[in-house]
Amino acid sequence: MEKERSIRSATFNPRVKTYWLLSGAMIFVLTIIGIPLLLLWFPLGMIFTGRYLDQMSCELTNKSLKVRKGLWVRTEKTIPLDKITDMGMVQGPIMRWLDIERLSVETAGQSGTGALVSMAGIEHAKDFREAVLNQRDELTSRSRSRSTDETTAPTEGDTQQAIHQTLIRIEKLLIAQRDEPAGDDHGPF
Repeated sequence: MEKERSIRSATFNPRVKTYWLLSGAMIFVLTIIGIPLLLLWFPLGMIFTGRYLDQMSCELTNKSLKVRKGLWVRTEKTIPLDKITDMGMVQGPIMRWLDIERLSVETAGQSGTGALVSMAGIEHAKDFREAVLNQRDELTSRSRSRSTDETTAPTEGDTQQAIHQTLIRIEKLLIAQRDEPAGDDHGPF
């Protein structure tokens, strides 16, 4: 069994803090009631977004994708690469202006709608996405070839040979049964 080893760790663009601040400010403005809270939002938001960014990590290993994030409630998810079905990339107008992207991971068998994991601000997100998908493909192709080697399917000739041998055994049993004297039939007991 191959040991799990790190292949690549994601780095995060510090501009993602600005994105979070602007997104929060837009919510405050849209609610109208929150407009006075903007005076508190920006200084407190700078502190909290910086701490949140410090807690984020995303590591690609040869077998899984490990994601850690959270400020008060910290979450860690280990996603087996063979369960990843897609990795989406989203870039809204503010994200385009800040040159950042959101990477989302979707898996087979996940319940509910939306992504299992979503992370904004990974630097070189397209390259990181490609690295994850390439490692997933490599892992699944290795496991397929390994399982094919271990359970080699019988060829048509092997199957025909097995049927031929079975027919010969049946024929010998029928001949032996036919050649038995009639008086020896004692029944099954």
